[in-house]
Parts: sequence; structure tokens; C-alpha cells
Amino acid sequence: MTHPYTVPNLLTALRIVLIPAIVVLFYLPYSWSDMACGLMFAAAGITDSFDGYLARRLDQVSPLGAFLDPVADKLIVATALVLIVSRDPAWYLVVAAAVIIGREIAISGLREWMSEIGARHKIAVSGVGKFKTILQVVGLSMLLFRQDLFGLPIYRLGLALTIVAAALTLWSMVAYLRAAWPDLRQ
Repeated sequence: MTHPYTVPNLLTALRIVLIPAIVVLFYLPYSWSDMACGLMFAAAGITDSFDGYLARRLDQVSPLGAFLDPVADKLIVATALVLIVSRDPAWYLVVAAAVIIGREIAISGLREWMSEIGARHKIAVSGVGKFKTILQVVGLSMLLFRQDLFGLPIYRLGLALTIVAAALTLWSMVAYLRAAWPDLRQ
């Protein structure tokens, strides 16, 4: 039995613990708070890359980690999207947020159902899904950061990356549904 206090599980738990800190930073009325919020979200996103890698590398894969990792991912991404849309309710950002959150709910349900019928392996995380996650984390970090940096329009770049991530979100959802379709039809 793997101990629950492993480095990968602690990194995953850190992502969950950072959610209230990101919310507080988002609403602080200081000139530096947006930048700190974006950087904290980026740091949380980086931990997502390491927890799974370390779990496999250190042979610390656990049921707790397998459960907490996707939960942490969905919680922090949904929180970031809600915060961003609350400040900038432009229709295209609302649609991107709805697509990303809606897909996460749908695919979570699909994965749970596929697990129940013993076919979870048919909808394993794909390369497109991993690339989508990278674009999503970078884009949302930039949207939270908000400030131009070295003359680069960080917010607009983040918006473009988030919209591309939303499109990839739909693409990966279709791929997962196609893989599960034979089981869904039965």
C-alpha cells in the first residue's frame, strides 16, 4: 500500500490549496495582484506536469493520486475561468469557458461510466488532451496575469491560446466520444 503523503500527492494537494489564494489575489486591489495571481496559477499548472511524472518515476502511483489529480485540475481550471469571465464577460470568453467546463463534466461522466463497464482504457488521455492542457494553463495564466510584458500583449495572447484550447477541448471530446461510441450504442 502506498503511503498517502507522497511527493506527487502533496503536489496535487498543493494545487487544491492554492485555489483560495488565487481567488484572493484576483480580488486584491493592488497593481501587482493580477501578476501574482497569474504566476501562482502558472506555478500550480507546472505542478500538474510533475505530479504524474514523479508518481511513475518514484513508483508512488496511488488510488488517492489517481482520484485527486483530475479533481484538482478541474477545480483550478474552472475557478480560473469563472474569475476571468467575471471580469471580462465577452461572449467569446464565456463560450470558451462553457466549452472547457462542459467538456470536463461530460468526459468525467464518460470516464466514470466506462470504468463501470470495464472499458476505461478505451478513453485514456491522448496527446491532443495533453497539448490542450498545456495551452489551457498557459492561456489562463496569461489571462489572469493581464499586464503587458516586454511589450507583449499578454492578455490578448492568453485569450488566443484559451480559444485554441477550447477548440482542442472540443476535438478531444469528439475523439473520446468516438472511442466510446460502440459501448454507448449498446
